[in-house]
Amino acid sequence: MTFSGDYHCRSSGHSGNGDFFSLIAELDAMTFAPSLRKREPLVGNWLSLGDPAVAEISAQLAFDAVVIDIEHTPQSLETVTEMVRAVEAASGASESSATDTGTVVRVSENDPTEIKRVLDAGADGVMAPMVDTAAEARDLVEATRYPPEGVRGIGLGRATKYGETFPEGVRNPETAPVTIAQIETEAGLENVADIAAVDGLDGLFVGPADLSAALGIVGELEHDRFLNAVDRVLEAGHAEDKPVSTLALGGDDVERWLDRGFDFVVAGVDVSYVRAGSEQALAAFEDAVNDSNSDTA
Repeated sequence: MTFSGDYHCRSSGHSGNGDFFSLIAELDAMTFAPSLRKREPLVGNWLSLGDPAVAEISAQLAFDAVVIDIEHTPQSLETVTEMVRAVEAASGASESSATDTGTVVRVSENDPTEIKRVLDAGADGVMAPMVDTAAEARDLVEATRYPPEGVRGIGLGRATKYGETFPEGVRNPETAPVTIAQIETEAGLENVADIAAVDGLDGLFVGPADLSAALGIVGELEHDRFLNAVDRVLEAGHAEDKPVSTLALGGDDVERWLDRGFDFVVAGVDVSYVRAGSEQALAAFEDAVNDSNSDTA
């Protein structure tokens, strides 16, 4: 998925020329969390299939991050753990890039117990769906922070390298997990400025399917009502100097969302790649059969 010409995010001030993925490769090698917090242009991959191999490939290809979805999938905590392991093992392995691919888990709900468990599995951050108020955003942040700043319990699992980094790692603010609030409802949109202002919240994420549905225009991502809502989220996030991200659902969405001002764009979904590739293979077979029949007619 490439595009040429001048690349410019009008709201964030990122600019450059040529292929966006080449631009990413030219950036200083950094881990996902600090790059996100600096609002550098980042590209992600959305993982719904629950296959660690897909997570591993994403890291080998030097995506800046993967989003592991457990809201709309049957993934177990064990599966999430293996996917995180696969990303960690493959990160920086590419000869062409030293990118350290981040792992963000989109949890099923803004629940401190679930958040604690996926972070203990080693995820770099969490994305919470349907965040409607500043209070809910504060709950999200507190669920990722150890006392006294938050309510996260301390476990000697993967997050602390099985105790190796305890207690120093617990006290280090630079290791704080990434926290992203999804804006997907009319209530979230109404309160987006207050949500963005919550201390410790790292960014906002426009959920295109649910937000368009909430606005009564499901799937109409070029509708003025949806684009006005998008601009409202971008304005709120950038007013607090926080990154705003979204998911590309179509072929031209990556460039379109970057041009609109998004800082972090998830370029596609693994299940969509599999379906598209399968459709192409099936079409190629059918064309070959038709050509063969024409030759023998």
